[in-house]
Amino acid sequence: MNAHGTAVLDLNADLGEGFGRWRLTDDDALLSVVTSANVACGFHAGDPSTMRRVCERAAERGVRIGAQVSYRDLAGFGRRAMDVPPDELADEITYQIGALRVFAQAAGADVAYVKPHGALYNRTVTDAEQAAAVIAGVLRAGGALPVLGLPGSRLHEAAAQAGLPVVSEAFADRAYTAAGTLVPRRTPGAVVLDPDAVVTRSVRMAREAAVTALTGEEVAVPARSLCLHGDTPGAADLARRVRAALEAAGVRLEAFA
Repeated sequence: MNAHGTAVLDLNADLGEGFGRWRLTDDDALLSVVTSANVACGFHAGDPSTMRRVCERAAERGVRIGAQVSYRDLAGFGRRAMDVPPDELADEITYQIGALRVFAQAAGADVAYVKPHGALYNRTVTDAEQAAAVIAGVLRAGGALPVLGLPGSRLHEAAAQAGLPVVSEAFADRAYTAAGTLVPRRTPGAVVLDPDAVVTRSVRMAREAAVTALTGEEVAVPARSLCLHGDTPGAADLARRVRAALEAAGVRLEAFA
């Protein structure tokens, strides 16, 4: 909520998640809905041409460009657990941000924030060492970039200690544990598949900063940004429904960066 009691929310989605001839996300459709685009930087998905194209179209539409950094895991789409030495991980974070920044700047924009993807996102919720490595890589890339992540995570702790802005995120289509973390994807019910439920959850997250955990408990989810996954069937249509419902509920949609 802002000073006038109006809910203000950013809508983000993972974009550019293709490689070569394969396309996973409907980037053009989602760019007409979201206010921030988490662009794959080549380690879990994405390639130079895809990165260039998404940056150009995001810049044309005034959508903020975020670097979605990941473990180096194209085969597993960045969702497999990996043990990467901290120094190496920090270098790989810097590398990914730098690659995307070149395309963003060529499009007349810039990288506006950083968000880890998949297994790296989940690991840095609780792993202080990996979280510190990610932040070290962000700092080396320069620009005091905001870090988008789960509230209360080790990633946000490390970012705040380093003087980087932190932005709290909620997930419209992912189940929560009673502790406020995401239910692992292999657990039944981890992904909310009912479009009506996703829309209802989104409005409640925006207006009440709350969600019901998979096990029934009420969980606080204070968030400035709401993630809409782009790799699920019908993602673009669902994103349009979520945006329309939020606007109908009086939520102002505005990028955080």
